[in-house]
Amino acid sequence: MNLIANFAVLASRRTIFDLPVCDLGWDDALVFINELASIPVGQTVVCFVNAHNMLTALRDDEYYRIMSHNLVLPDGIGLNIASQIAHGAPFPANLNGTDFVPAFLTFMETPRRIGLIGGTRSVVEAAAENFRRHTPWHEFVVVSDGYFDKVDTTDVIEELERQKVDILIVGMGTPLQEKWVHDHIRADHARLVLTVGALFDFVSGAVPRAPRTVRMMRLEWAYRLLQEPTRLWRRYVVGIPVFLFHVLRYRFRRRERILSHPEEHGSALQPQSDRKKAS
Repeated sequence: MNLIANFAVLASRRTIFDLPVCDLGWDDALVFINELASIPVGQTVVCFVNAHNMLTALRDDEYYRIMSHNLVLPDGIGLNIASQIAHGAPFPANLNGTDFVPAFLTFMETPRRIGLIGGTRSVVEAAAENFRRHTPWHEFVVVSDGYFDKVDTTDVIEELERQKVDILIVGMGTPLQEKWVHDHIRADHARLVLTVGALFDFVSGAVPRAPRTVRMMRLEWAYRLLQEPTRLWRRYVVGIPVFLFHVLRYRFRRRERILSHPEEHGSALQPQSDRKKAS
């Protein structure tokens, strides 16, 4: 992440399991990321973290390390509850990628060339077409679907270099997408990278969104569970209670550490050994 992004994260963040998560509201987040897209040097990778992602980070040191260098936005009610427990207040906004990315594309008035990687070929092509209808002043190019050799990515990288995009949107699922971007995408490929999970499925219409009323009630997770119970039951039925258990346990263990070692309080990041205890 470039220095400007680092400064902004330090100035406006809350830590969940010591991972800095931006606590910007909608308007401030749109303005901030729009400014990042205009910076001619460096690179910022934006990712969206929900309870499932956070549990994955607790089990996967590489993923946690990569996320700590990205610009992390809070996604979902689980992060809100964690923030309430850890910091006494929920996050100002639910900056989930499914809503935030289309809003950002609309907010960004300067025409940009935007590359897409992820999903099946039909899904990503349909998503690109709907993006074009949504924001016709931008140019959307499909660099690749998500079904390529993740070890030998030469063809994908060569196509990305040929397309010369300003912004790259990658939707391949967590933690694969963040690890792949970290290992393969350089600043000269794209100054701003958005890792978006299943966004292309929703934008293309392949997977229906929950009704607006359900989304406003913060129950989209329940709607998705009803739509895909076999695939998602473990994430929501098991994952959410496990996540909240870790949040509570971490809070009390952190209090114990502060009381027993007050001289260590104020450290920006907790030692990895302590973080592992939370998992």
